[in-house]
Amino acid sequence: MSTCAANLAPLLGPAAANATEYLCGQFADTASAVDSTYLLFSAYLVFAMQLGFAMLCAGSVRAKNTMNIMLTNVLDAAAGALFYYLFGFAFAFGTPSNGFIGKQFFGLKQLPKTGFDYPFFLYQWAFAIAAAGITSGSIAERTQFVAYLIYSAFLTGFVYPVVSHWIWSADGWASAFRSPTSGSLLFGSGVIDFAGSGVVHMVGGIAGLWGALIEGPRIGRFDHAGRSVALKGHSASLVVLGTFLLWFGWYGFNPGSFNTILKSYGPSGSVNGQWSAVGRTAVTTTLAGSVAALTTLFGKRLQTGHWNVTDVCNGLLGGFAAITAGCSVVDPWAAVICGFVSAWVLIGLNALAARLKFDDPLEAAQLHGGCGAWGVLFTGLFARKKYVEEIYAPGRPYGLFMGGGGKLFAAQIIQILVIAGWVSATMGPLFLALKKLGLLRISAEDEMSGMDLTRHGGFAYVYHDEDPGDKAGVGGFMLRSAQNRVEPAATVTGNQV
Repeated sequence: MSTCAANLAPLLGPAAANATEYLCGQFADTASAVDSTYLLFSAYLVFAMQLGFAMLCAGSVRAKNTMNIMLTNVLDAAAGALFYYLFGFAFAFGTPSNGFIGKQFFGLKQLPKTGFDYPFFLYQWAFAIAAAGITSGSIAERTQFVAYLIYSAFLTGFVYPVVSHWIWSADGWASAFRSPTSGSLLFGSGVIDFAGSGVVHMVGGIAGLWGALIEGPRIGRFDHAGRSVALKGHSASLVVLGTFLLWFGWYGFNPGSFNTILKSYGPSGSVNGQWSAVGRTAVTTTLAGSVAALTTLFGKRLQTGHWNVTDVCNGLLGGFAAITAGCSVVDPWAAVICGFVSAWVLIGLNALAARLKFDDPLEAAQLHGGCGAWGVLFTGLFARKKYVEEIYAPGRPYGLFMGGGGKLFAAQIIQILVIAGWVSATMGPLFLALKKLGLLRISAEDEMSGMDLTRHGGFAYVYHDEDPGDKAGVGGFMLRSAQNRVEPAATVTGNQV
């Protein structure tokens, strides 16, 4: 007898068995409808993050490459939809399968079925294209368009789905959701990466790391003496707009990863249900990002003497990337620690990148790869027993600093190592092959002129790029009709690109 029937039978009596069955069926249908609506709404929020990525990327590059980076964001979503439909979802969640890769649901065959309905596919597709969007920022302003298409299809159709299978599928070898029929849990715990600090952010960040390393820095990013030269993005306004859109979308990314909301953790009438856990997850997400933003604000002020809005936006996003793994299993006070440390992780990695002459226009490798890795470790340290048992299962290991021993922390370390190894072994050779085939980097002439003009038929704006050699102070851009090019006055000595 179901829990619903067991609760209703004493009230309605044995003569009302049919009524009991009918009412329980109606309750089940209503619960499924509410949960599906919740998941669909979360999917829409996560998809809206693509607009945030597009605005952030556009504002972070020079104006002469605006249309190029915007188009890559559109193609990440479109190409990702096709390849995730054909292969990616099957590799990620196709069950029954083995611990390494899924083997069912190619082209969404056999859907819908219990636990795998269309809203779940849509939600997971939105995650997959987020990983591809992260990578595009690392290799911006110097990459051939065909390379974007190739890597985006490969990442969303194969590389990312395999990792998500390991961590999130009931068959995955490292999954905390691993079913008893699939084998034992990793260290008796499995990996807790609730919304993807490792699965999404590390995958996208490490892929971007290899792309940027193999391509090399943009022309002019470092001078002949090896000193760093700032190639500033053309619009702080777009950066801030993109950041707020991403912040908004993160409330689908993290709280939405529960997949359902109508689930009770206690007796009827208790506030201790999944709906409360969803709210707590939104709070921890907010606090981690906010503390990271404030820490970055004052940290960079001490470092450079400026209040820099772009740095603050990146710090905020770094805090979000870090809390994503443990957002559901930590207390709000722990989220404050997560955000504080993530800010210094990002500041430190940016300093290291400049020293090593590594050029990532959006700091994506440092932000998503570095802060994502910290978030995975943070979860192994601060996961609370009560939340782990409510969301996963009773008796599971929890955070090292919370008295739960080192098993969960060990599993988290394994996750970092295998993600770094897998992405390096797949995306590194892909970028190398594209380079050998002459398909990776654009020519120096095209890079200096800007890809909007040479590859996309014209500029997004008529503008003057800020340039280190601009002595007349004419940096910035003018919003005018792209059909009527505005030439500089004869007295202007700056470079018009």
